[in-house]
Amino acid sequence: MQVFLPDGKSLQLNGGATARDAALMIGPRLAHDALGARVNGTLFDLHTPLPDGAKLEILTSRKPAEAIDLARHTLAHIMAQSVVEFFLEKGFPRDAVKMGVGPIIENGFYYDFDLPEPITNDDLPNIEARMQDIVRRDLPLSRFEVTRAEALAEFAGRDRYKTELIEGLPEDQAITFYRQGAGAGEFTDLCRGPHVPRTGVIPPFFKLTSTSGAYWRGSEKNPMLQRIYGVEFATREELDKYLWQVEEAKKRDHRRLGKDLDLFIITDEVGAGLPLWLPKGAFVRKSLEDYMYAKERDHGYQYVYTPHITKGKLYEISGHLDHYQDSMYAPLEIDGEQYYLKPMNCPHHHMIYKARPKSYRDLPVRYAEFGTVYRYEMSGALSGLSRVRAITQNDAHIYCSKAQVKDEFIGVIKLFNEVYADFGITDYWFRLSLPDFENNAEKFGEPGPKWDESIAAIREALQETNSTYIEGIGEASFYGPKLDVQARTVVGKEESIATNQLDFYMADRFDLEFTNENGERERPVIIHRAIMGSFDRFFAFYLEQTAGNFPAWLAPVQATLIPISDRHLEYARATAATMKAAGLRIEVDDSSERMQAKIRDAEMKKVPFILVMGDKEAAAGEVSVREHGKGDTGTMSVQGFVEEIQTRVTEHR
Repeated sequence: MQVFLPDGKSLQLNGGATARDAALMIGPRLAHDALGARVNGTLFDLHTPLPDGAKLEILTSRKPAEAIDLARHTLAHIMAQSVVEFFLEKGFPRDAVKMGVGPIIENGFYYDFDLPEPITNDDLPNIEARMQDIVRRDLPLSRFEVTRAEALAEFAGRDRYKTELIEGLPEDQAITFYRQGAGAGEFTDLCRGPHVPRTGVIPPFFKLTSTSGAYWRGSEKNPMLQRIYGVEFATREELDKYLWQVEEAKKRDHRRLGKDLDLFIITDEVGAGLPLWLPKGAFVRKSLEDYMYAKERDHGYQYVYTPHITKGKLYEISGHLDHYQDSMYAPLEIDGEQYYLKPMNCPHHHMIYKARPKSYRDLPVRYAEFGTVYRYEMSGALSGLSRVRAITQNDAHIYCSKAQVKDEFIGVIKLFNEVYADFGITDYWFRLSLPDFENNAEKFGEPGPKWDESIAAIREALQETNSTYIEGIGEASFYGPKLDVQARTVVGKEESIATNQLDFYMADRFDLEFTNENGERERPVIIHRAIMGSFDRFFAFYLEQTAGNFPAWLAPVQATLIPISDRHLEYARATAATMKAAGLRIEVDDSSERMQAKIRDAEMKKVPFILVMGDKEAAAGEVSVREHGKGDTGTMSVQGFVEEIQTRVTEHR
């Protein structure tokens, strides 16, 4: 057999040769340093036979980050071995530990176990220490193939999960095991790989982070297993940075901040995924809506309202009952007809467009709505405001001609940039989400002029606005390509926070048209866009980005006035009245607590400004200003402080 190296040279190898054999042929030093290989762009270990004609790149210890996924996969096995040893030491038999699957994930790995007793967070350091010991012992790993009968015999009567996995494999698929170590201390597991050649090459910068419950194969009908998570990086610095981010994320978790800052609650009595907005949270949300209302009106949008419940016939026309019914609430029977809680606003906007004849002079038409929609999310997917069942979207639909598509997309991109600048969101980029005709023809149909023209128009809009973007194959909607806004959370995880979608499908289904310049009937192109996505999810994202430190223009309370003693209370109340009359949002802390306790309480509530007032301030008509996160900033006149806040509101800061 023959393989080709990155420099274009080729190697002649025996049939069934591995990447290790290739490395040995090149030289003993390379074979010693080798950690794995890329074969036709896919990660391989040194043990797996190479295909004839493969493009081969050997990965070495000089660049351990390139082979980090090999190390993470092996660490999942090392963790499994450590868990087995942990329970053996406690007196349980080897068969007491049953194992599910142990894949790699972003930044690390996990393994699912059926255990004789639960592992606690206090047990994780013990298991982690055993893993470090296995790494230090530099155990060799080997790969071997077995027959289906041999594989089933290995787990017969002792591990139902591995048996089920084997039984589910295709009859003609090779079944492989990996062994680490030898003799009494060896550990063998069913696995297709890939792995590092020996445990000693694994960077020791890993940590077990948490445990959780996980249904076997993700089905609630199956047993609940215990999942143990771990992370691993190529350097100590990367690990420390990640662990810091995790701790920071805990502090910034919007569910925790929502409770601590009295912003929103979710209760069993109301229902999972159905948030209740408390006064302070409701103020921020209403401020987001007011901001977007003014911004969108300036950009030529007209606002509409649509009902929360609609006849099922509308969703038959739109195709939602075909494509989306599993995420819709069950229908209600009313007057002999089926009605649904609204899962999307778009069909209703199409009906508004259709209500009056349109000509090319009317286009583009831009309808906007803060529309609440209802989606039956699985209970396990619900998460605070990030994933709810009642969602209020910052929704809009643009109806335009083909010739207007690029300019309308440019207008939406500019609106994204304006809004995110006002909210201090800088770490974002666009993803041009494209169809995958080859692998998902059922969803996207066949390629054709509509797809080609739409994709070309979006690319031109991105290029003309100098926008940073990537492309995502298979991420398009069934009705057209889209532009998703990608951003990083406080732990560096990428999320889609908003979208801008092109639709050349619904105009046909709803028989939408306009009269063009030649007096002919023509279908409009529809753009679905949501600048903030949903207010719920944007609120959660922004809350975590700011850690609850809302800027003065958005904070529900802009300043807390703190009189030093009771005799200063009258001045504090008079000052508060003056500030409120000027439109500021003010609270006076007239509790019996000492001044330092009042300041500490206001800091905990993340109020942007604390204004302290005593004899000196009352005599001068001033306030002593303390800014959250900065400390004392000196004294100001009452009018000076009012003007400062008014300027910040105007400038959105």
